[in-house]
Amino acid sequence: MSAKIDIIKNKILSENWFVLRNFTYDLTAKDGAVIRHKREVYDRGNGATILLYNREKNSVVLTRQFRIATWVNGNPDGMLIETCAGLLDNDSPEDCIRKEAIEETGYAVGEVEKLFELFMSPGGVTEVVHFFAAEYSESQRDNAGGGVEDEDIDVMEIPFPDAWAMIKDGRIKDGKTVTLLQHALIAGWLHL
Repeated sequence: MSAKIDIIKNKILSENWFVLRNFTYDLTAKDGAVIRHKREVYDRGNGATILLYNREKNSVVLTRQFRIATWVNGNPDGMLIETCAGLLDNDSPEDCIRKEAIEETGYAVGEVEKLFELFMSPGGVTEVVHFFAAEYSESQRDNAGGGVEDEDIDVMEIPFPDAWAMIKDGRIKDGKTVTLLQHALIAGWLHL
């Protein structure tokens, strides 16, 4: 059963980078009561992310880059270790992630496996992230990676046990990355 909502107000607050809207709406609860909510919703488009892993080396390729939101929220240097990712723009999720992989990591990945789609912050952000995984090898290395235009990305090949330890000690704090590393462990692709 879908929720019954009546939009009272839908006001654009900003279109600077993406679209930030202010909504006022009435939500009819299961018991018939009407509850008024006021919320801001950030629409940044949908994205895709990929875990590049190598079974033989028991390793993963991750990226490290500055993220202003983490800095604002107390991450001292603003740097975040994460899986390769990007916004879909006008691409399909698979086309997007192939393009991001070569731009950010330098690997021209072959076959990619679609794992699932998740809302990562549904309390206020519309984005759905499409999760992928692919095995990589040195023969797929096309360039040094590092991103394009205004990106400054470090490419990191990390033994899987070290990546797992980085979750535990707080060096990896990115939700999509933790999700994909857990998936790799559960699926038996990599081991501790």
